[in-house]
Amino acid sequence: MIVTIDGPAGAGKSSAARALAKRLGFRFLDTGAMYRAVVHAAIERGVSLEDADVLEQVAANLDIQLTDDSVVVDGRDVTRLIRTQAITTATKYAADHPGIRAHLVELQRAAATGQDFVTEGRDQGTIVFPDAKCKVFLTASERLRAERRFHDLVSRGEEITFEEVVEKQRQRDERDATRPVGALIQADDAVELSTDGMSPEEVVDRLYEIVEQRRNV
Repeated sequence: MIVTIDGPAGAGKSSAARALAKRLGFRFLDTGAMYRAVVHAAIERGVSLEDADVLEQVAANLDIQLTDDSVVVDGRDVTRLIRTQAITTATKYAADHPGIRAHLVELQRAAATGQDFVTEGRDQGTIVFPDAKCKVFLTASERLRAERRFHDLVSRGEEITFEEVVEKQRQRDERDATRPVGALIQADDAVELSTDGMSPEEVVDRLYEIVEQRRNV
């Protein structure tokens, strides 16, 4: 069974999807981490992110291994390194690249073949797994999403203001909604869930209920 969780940045997709997978006994796939990993690798190699051809070559030659808790690229754990604001801002170069997106979509589908997965991202229910049995579109108010991102960055030691986070989030929302490939669109058969006013535990409880309802359809 495939459970897809899509939604805008800061909606709490990763933490909720990870916790849901654990409760269900499913595996967890953080697809956004794959795009981040490509950009991080390119920067470390001194590759210009605007050189689309070379960036695609970098992506094609990376060994990206995802577990429930870590991201390993070419045998090196980059879990924390790919979560900086700088990487977040630059991820668009990989996410908007048709060739890179096609390659990573193939990897995502291959990883989930024959297994139970909770997968989260922007295009999981529309492009990657259009036939998934359970689809959720997780969202939250702009302020709540920015607060979550701000506290996450500060906890990682980054120096950034809340206003900067809000502005970067607005820019990212615009890019996600209008990007030429893999745009953020709610699937017609997805259940929309706003996390405003809900604790993390309540969000997972509700997601679990949705999955169980879809399981029995």
